[in-house]
Amino acid sequence: MKLDIDFVRGQFPAFETASLQGQAFFENAGGSYTCAPVIDRLTRFYHERKVQPYAPYPASRLGGAEMDEARQRLAAILGVESDELSFGPSTTQNAYVLAQAFAEMMAPGEAIVVTNQDHEANSGPWRRLAARGLDIREWQVDPETGHLNPEDLEDLLDDSVRLVCFPHCSNVVGEINPVTEITALAHAAGAFTCVDGVSYAPHGLPDVGRLGPDIYLFSAYKTYGPHQGIMVMRRTLGNLLPNQGHHFNGDSLYKRFTPAGPDHAQVAACAGMADYIDALYAHHFDQDADPSARGQAVHDLMRAHEKELLAPLLEAVTSRNSVRLIGPADAGNRAPTVALALNRPGEEVAAKLSSHGIMAGGGDFYAGRVLNAMGVDDGTGVLRLSFTHYTAPHEIDQLLGALDAEL
Repeated sequence: MKLDIDFVRGQFPAFETASLQGQAFFENAGGSYTCAPVIDRLTRFYHERKVQPYAPYPASRLGGAEMDEARQRLAAILGVESDELSFGPSTTQNAYVLAQAFAEMMAPGEAIVVTNQDHEANSGPWRRLAARGLDIREWQVDPETGHLNPEDLEDLLDDSVRLVCFPHCSNVVGEINPVTEITALAHAAGAFTCVDGVSYAPHGLPDVGRLGPDIYLFSAYKTYGPHQGIMVMRRTLGNLLPNQGHHFNGDSLYKRFTPAGPDHAQVAACAGMADYIDALYAHHFDQDADPSARGQAVHDLMRAHEKELLAPLLEAVTSRNSVRLIGPADAGNRAPTVALALNRPGEEVAAKLSSHGIMAGGGDFYAGRVLNAMGVDDGTGVLRLSFTHYTAPHEIDQLLGALDAEL
């Protein structure tokens, strides 16, 4: 079964927008286009349901029901219980709230492992806890490849470690880390895991229940939705950590780590992400399946399409002596997020590519720690070319032509 790219692109109004015609979007790691079901739900909420939810009158009941629907349907796709999923203003904010909760639970001298492969969102909040007496240990990448070796993690684990934080994949290295293996190592040492899935989830929502981490974070605005952070917190850990919400919400797992009131309209609109996944499944498959199985089938369709498009791009950039590919050259074990270290600033090259209709980005992308570890100069940064399943083959051709002209 191959992904029907015409059907996919028909679900995104951006591809019909006049100002975007001829423009190929290659900065999806910074935020994706929004699918039509999300836009429709957001518009309907603001038109018909923009009142305080959960009151007894019809507009309020409908608004609250749609918020609940988003949480329940996304949790089912992710293979977790509905109260194990919560929304926050961003993944960065969600990680910050989590850090406060762990700081309250842990004793001075107890340890948290972080990596230097992470985006700053799943690194900085934990590192700050060193000022509160916690031991912060860094699991470091191989400076040549950017790879995180699980054997190196084992050297950091002992009975004082309470949490291991790492990315499902880095937003510049791109390599997909073995979440289940790493989680098993952490659990064997008595530690929990917090996985930053922001750079992986756009390429197919994972079955978090099967993967096994205790916390999984990602951003809806990178998975074709509104600007919300989505957090899976498994019940065992969620009930153990101190409540960070209002005291009267302490008995509700999905409210315990939401100190402020959620954005009602954006939470409700997240149900459109589930609508989109269901539409893709119904278009490509004849038989019905439960939400987790539908999500996995769509995930596999997306990944197969992306790998097919990624292979020629990786081949093209690795054949150039003037270009250093950050991360592996194997399309099978990386997300289609391709960071290139050049002999000039990545932002400068991105500006030149724009004249060819290529929308890309340059800089450090909040991943300065791993770039520094790999010898990339702060001022130069990288050129990042990132796409997702709605990218078409002709756009890869357009990108390769632009790279030929400018590199």
